[in-house]
Amino acid sequence: MGQSKEQTVKRRRVFYIPGYDPIHPRRYRELYRKESGAQGAISGYEVTLAPKTGGGTYGWHVTGRIDGAETQADVEVLVWSDIVRDSMSNSIPATYLQLARTAWAYIGSGALWRLMKLRKGPVIAALYPVVFLLVQLGLALVAAYGLGQILALALPDWTAWGGLVIVPFLLNWFRKKDGKFFAYYLMHDYAYSARWKGANPAPLERRLAEFADAIEAALRDDVDEVLVVGHSSGAHLAVSILADLIRQGRVPEDGPALGFLSLGQVVPMVSFLPEAKRLRGDLAFLCQRRELAWVDVTAPGDGCAFALCDPVSVSGVEPEGGKRWPLVVSAAFTQTLSAERWKELRWRFFRLHFQYLCAFDNPGDYDYFKITAGPITLRERYDGRVPSKSRIERPVNKFTSVLE
Repeated sequence: MGQSKEQTVKRRRVFYIPGYDPIHPRRYRELYRKESGAQGAISGYEVTLAPKTGGGTYGWHVTGRIDGAETQADVEVLVWSDIVRDSMSNSIPATYLQLARTAWAYIGSGALWRLMKLRKGPVIAALYPVVFLLVQLGLALVAAYGLGQILALALPDWTAWGGLVIVPFLLNWFRKKDGKFFAYYLMHDYAYSARWKGANPAPLERRLAEFADAIEAALRDDVDEVLVVGHSSGAHLAVSILADLIRQGRVPEDGPALGFLSLGQVVPMVSFLPEAKRLRGDLAFLCQRRELAWVDVTAPGDGCAFALCDPVSVSGVEPEGGKRWPLVVSAAFTQTLSAERWKELRWRFFRLHFQYLCAFDNPGDYDYFKITAGPITLRERYDGRVPSKSRIERPVNKFTSVLE
């Protein structure tokens, strides 16, 4: 992989799109602060943060002193945590209704079986909340029946199922412990896409349009690169935003370099649903465009992502003439993390899903902080890089229709 040693980026605008997350984006600022310091100590460079200047949504300012050059970057985050919170039911019965609806959306459409042909890890992650919540319900019913039997012995008029009165209390106790198990959180996550069978609900579409306006303004600003970063389900939102901007002629030909970095993507979880016509059309459109450079980074060690699955090809929408993007590369956790660090993290699946935003002990050609705060563009950084040999490109999606 060839990298220009000459500084080509002095000012950069970074637009970060998080996944389905109910927590305020300040968590990403603090994660960036902590992990950039750690990576800098390992790799011998300096990244400092300051408050964001100017308008826009939530963000922060970054100064990077990397490879003998100083680069300024302004990071802006798509805030949709309020939409996420509104979609998360506070009712236990409503959550179990979501469970049934989500299971039917994936099983009834046949999407689940096709997803398993790609990677079993994210499918297991999708099934985990279903199984875990059903186990909780089963345990609550068993406990209720046992209590009913005991009460029936002491009280002749009491039936064996009289213990059902404790079921709501037991289920509520399980829910209070969800900070350790993430069953309710993950259930809400998968249910969000399943509810509309892969289409975006209107409130989210409006938020994407607003963020697109901010990116367009940056593309007309005096900067050297505009970099869009989409993590997890934020990756497919970024695909649609960028496709809209280019399709509508809102990317100036003489503007700054445009880069798209998708991290830990779960695109097939949405694109394999029957009504994901907008997303599939956006994938087919974006993969051919010269206006941007698109690098997709995943790792087989991330059990929550569709690691090394080309999101365009596996979704069945690769154009007949072939595609230009994405460049699919591996973060190779088993190589870029030390043996001790990998041993510590390998079973912490949720934490590993965020490793792309963190420091690596032995960073290869993927370094999140060099990409977002370094002196060269994403295109230049990966110029000449060949895609991962173990990438998956076979089309397995049943639904390939696109939005007309």
